Amino acid sequence: MSNETISVLVVEDDHEQRQLVCEMLAANNFQIYSADCVEQAILVLKESPVDVVFSDWKLGTLTGLDLLNYVRKNLPETGFVIATAYGTISHAVEALQRGADDYLPKPFQRQALMLTVEKAHKAKLLRNQNRQLQAQLSEQKQLVGLVGKAPCMQKVYQRIDKVSATSATVLILGESGTGKELAARALHEKSNRANQKFVAINCGAVAESLAEAELFGAEKGAYTGADKTKIGKFEAANGGTIFLDEIGELSPSLQAHLLRFLQEGTITRLGSHTDIQLDVRVIAATHRDLQTQVANGDFREDLFYRLNVVPIDMPPLRERQEDIALLSEHFLKSHAKQHGCELIKLSEQAYRKLFDYHWPGNVRELSNRIERFVLLNDEEELTHLPSVGKIQANNEKLPNVSFPDIGYNWDDFERFCLEQALENQQGNKTKAAKYLSMSYKAFLYRLEKYQIS
Repeated sequence: MSNETISVLVVEDDHEQRQLVCEMLAANNFQIYSADCVEQAILVLKESPVDVVFSDWKLGTLTGLDLLNYVRKNLPETGFVIATAYGTISHAVEALQRGADDYLPKPFQRQALMLTVEKAHKAKLLRNQNRQLQAQLSEQKQLVGLVGKAPCMQKVYQRIDKVSATSATVLILGESGTGKELAARALHEKSNRANQKFVAINCGAVAESLAEAELFGAEKGAYTGADKTKIGKFEAANGGTIFLDEIGELSPSLQAHLLRFLQEGTITRLGSHTDIQLDVRVIAATHRDLQTQVANGDFREDLFYRLNVVPIDMPPLRERQEDIALLSEHFLKSHAKQHGCELIKLSEQAYRKLFDYHWPGNVRELSNRIERFVLLNDEEELTHLPSVGKIQANNEKLPNVSFPDIGYNWDDFERFCLEQALENQQGNKTKAAKYLSMSYKAFLYRLEKYQIS
């Protein structure tokens, strides 16, 4: 092993002993620093961090344990060896429990000293490698982008963990801006397809006349302008994952093609009669209420059930307000890094206004506003939040309700309203939600909240 780049700080209050240890290490090409007490050792470390500290136990009024505590707190990756007097095994045990890499009982031989220092250096390298791996994992999580600790987000993480390793079809539901594509990418990144392609397509952004060729490919001459064979998105994603955003926008003919792929795993290019077998995991997403579309005849029921094998509901930001601070910090860092700007912080007053806002655009809107703040450093503009989307009471449509002087329980009243709406609509949840001017997902959430069956 080459020791040219390994630096060692020798801490020993006995001058002759310290000099002897330094000479032995120097003879083996270690870079040597020395100190005769804990205070001097700390000054050396502040000026020149080293790979390994070799410290005696007894150092004047302090001990090597005091130095070990400082090193583990301020230089946690540094290797640490403590030398103990013969027979003081309790000191050695305590040092190891506090984070020392090894101990060396006195008197010791030159070879034992070298082996112990090299062992501590290897431990330092392993800690450094582990920190780098953790940083990479952390960055990968940030690339995936899912941030949040709210209970509703924990349910999302649990679902992703359970189904990511499978090839099950997943339907991600949620309002615009809630992070449906991020959830899809997380499913892909955590699966055994992570090294294969992740192909995303917005079904609502593809012209209907070109959609079949775009998704399933086309042979040369299949349509005007097709001067060569076109590989579709499904074929391009072979072995990996395809993410079909806004699946509710698919035309009836494309719904039939997609259903065939989900049933048989094959596609046929436009203008061809040959089936192509593919291995593609399908993840779909929509902000629409597909069950209502099925009821209205706008979406195939059989396709809905093929897609809805494992549903994942992305909660709106207003239902996870405890995550606003965490998301804001995340966006402050990521946008500052993206634009090469100085990392700035929000005031407590700004956070308070962010908490009070209803966020109709969800996480996407928060990210957009934080990015603007990072670029302009104008907190007043950030907190000048629009009133559009706030619930405005239309007194003409409100029922005549008398409020008792003694007050009443809001949860009981809300439960009563939900039950009355269901009873008035003969148990039809879709109609009951519409009756209350509430989204179907919000209505289902409240039914589950109050355990109304």
